[in-house]
This record gives sequence, structure tokens and C-alpha cells, in this order.
Amino acid sequence: MSIDVTPTETSSATEPTRGPEGRRRLRRTLAIGAVGAALVAGAAGLSSAQTVIPTTVPPIAISALAPSGATAVKGEVAEIFGNKFVVQDSSGRALVETGREGEGGMLVTKGESVTVQGRFEKGFLHARVLTRGDGTIVRMGPADGPPMASLDWARDRVGLGERFDVPALTRAVEQAGYTDVRVTGRGPKHLEVAAKRDGQERELHVGFDGRVRERPPL
Repeated sequence: MSIDVTPTETSSATEPTRGPEGRRRLRRTLAIGAVGAALVAGAAGLSSAQTVIPTTVPPIAISALAPSGATAVKGEVAEIFGNKFVVQDSSGRALVETGREGEGGMLVTKGESVTVQGRFEKGFLHARVLTRGDGTIVRMGPADGPPMASLDWARDRVGLGERFDVPALTRAVEQAGYTDVRVTGRGPKHLEVAAKRDGQERELHVGFDGRVRERPPL
């Protein structure tokens, strides 16, 4: 009796890492796994992402508002229009835009005392931080860091993202000739910063490597 020992062809599906295409499939699988793990951690309230708290800016009179990447006012809510409201003090009024967090007009109440910090541009104060009279802080605006559900975002959430030193980066901005440095947020590999130079308000893109770049004027 003879036995057939002729080897059979092995499907490429059983050898996922062989060849360029197999390696690409493996990288995609690992990336999907990393994103999934980060989503699970986020749902459980666990995250190792390095966060940035915007520099606290002292409020100014509403009448003194001028284009700025980081400014603040304090006053009373006078009117509410959906996700926008009017804040007033003894010097005037300002229109505050609150984005998604203010949809439905339930974020603030008429007559409430609030301090609003954010970006003032084209007549609008785009709120990033709202502080109520009792000290409660509400943070608003787009999420900081890499785009959500990207591989960089997943790495960031589980503590493997690029680390940065806010005090050191602030010193780098000052050494480049800027004053009144205010950190407003972070991107995938940089900090968003407002500062002044030659008396003029500037917006800066500060890489985690310390490189400082001016953004277009407000």
C-alpha cells in the first residue's frame, strides 16, 4: 500500500505575516486592537493621556475686548440664543459662542454670574472655559490631542503618546522674544499658545520639540 505524502499548498490566510501584504494586514490588526483598547479604557473612565489645562486669564472689561487667542470677561448672562448668550458688565455687552456644549440653551441661565475665557475674534467670544459663580468650571470646545480613534490618539490614551513639558515649552516661547504667554490647548504634536510680541497679540504653534511658529494674525 502506498501513502501519498505530497505537500498541499498552504493558504496565505494561515500565514498573515509573510510578505509585504501580510505585514500590512498585521499592522492594521494591531492598530485596530490599539484603538479598541483605548475606546474601552475611555468608556471605563481610564486614560493615561497627557492633558493641558488652559492658562487662567484674568477678566477684563467687556468694552476692552480686542482680537485675542486667550482673553476673559466676567459679567451677568443677559440673553440666551440657543448655543449663544450675551454677557454684560458695567462697560458693555459681548456675544458668547459655546458650541455643542451650549446647544439647547441650557448651559447658563438668565441673570447668572459667569466668567468666560476663550478666543475673541470677529465680534464673538468663543468660549473654552466657563466658570460659574459657585466656582464650578465647564470646559468647552474641541477635544485636545490627536484626532479621535486614530492610532496616535490610541497611543496617547494608553500612555504611549509623545510626552511634553509645558513649563519648558513656555520658557522656549519666552526665549524667542514673546511675553504674556498663555497656553490655550494642544494638538497632536504641539501646543496652541497665545502671546504678545512688540505689543501685538500673536497666536503660536509650539512643537513638542520646542520649535515656535506664528500662525496667521487674528
